[in-house]
Amino acid sequence: MTQNYEQKKEKSGTLETVKWKTNAVRAKRKQITMASNEAAEVKDEEEEREDATMAKLGSYGGEVRLVVDGEESAAEEIMLLWGIQQPTLSKPNSFVSQSSLKLSIDSCGHSLSILQSPSSLGTPGVTGSVMWDSGVVLGKFLEHSVDSGMLVLQGKKIVELGSGCGLVGCIAALLGGEVILTDLPDRLRLLRKNIETNMKQFCLRGSVTATELIWGDDADLELVKPMPDYVLGSDVVYSEGAVEDLLETLGQLCGPNTTIFLAGELRNDAILEYFLEAAMNNFRIGRVDQNLWHPDYCSNRVVLYVLVKK
Repeated sequence: MTQNYEQKKEKSGTLETVKWKTNAVRAKRKQITMASNEAAEVKDEEEEREDATMAKLGSYGGEVRLVVDGEESAAEEIMLLWGIQQPTLSKPNSFVSQSSLKLSIDSCGHSLSILQSPSSLGTPGVTGSVMWDSGVVLGKFLEHSVDSGMLVLQGKKIVELGSGCGLVGCIAALLGGEVILTDLPDRLRLLRKNIETNMKQFCLRGSVTATELIWGDDADLELVKPMPDYVLGSDVVYSEGAVEDLLETLGQLCGPNTTIFLAGELRNDAILEYFLEAAMNNFRIGRVDQNLWHPDYCSNRVVLYVLVKK
């Protein structure tokens, strides 16, 4: 009888142990399920935030990373850019040689020979006499975007600001755009020479001319009537003093259906932050990720933005 009691007691203890272990397993499973659900919720929230910062702007078919309006958003964009791309660690002028008298580059099935004036580079305020990486990146980005169906330039009115040597505008004309290149009066000679040297020998899908434009002044009627479909600029954000006049001119040239592409050299974070902060008042801004650039023409020292008027 004592033995039966001991057996029952042992059996009861075993059952209690099994129940305890079963409950512990269930509790653990519940914890894992809750943790998984929480992780999924966090991931969903992150994806929602990611989706909220990606959008299409203007007539460009690719999704860009929005620079969201906010008191600190320009500063956050600069921190992100310098943190991810670390421009100071990359080689400058990867695609150009500013000491050469010309830059040779293939585009749209043609060989272009862009004349430069290296001797003018030492003149204060003169940067457009030679090519910069940002101009090559922007021109090849346009070509790649048209080839990939992200952009249509055929028959579109295009105005380029600060055209310098004229590479970007020439590529836009080869892609079918009706292009007007603009720059300061003393820069037009080199600009027109490059148009003459490169464009006259080709059967263009589009057209290209050059005219003077001083930022901040009233734009000529040929530039604003009708409003451009696209406005282009490379290395146009180079000093705080020029930002206000640049934005004034962008405001004049842009209607509700105008898309702006600006490429810039990442050399001064304060000036770029100042531009973004001021531009946000009237424009929506998106940064084009490098996976949408021409694969052979990417540089961590260059940034590319799309802007549309609010």
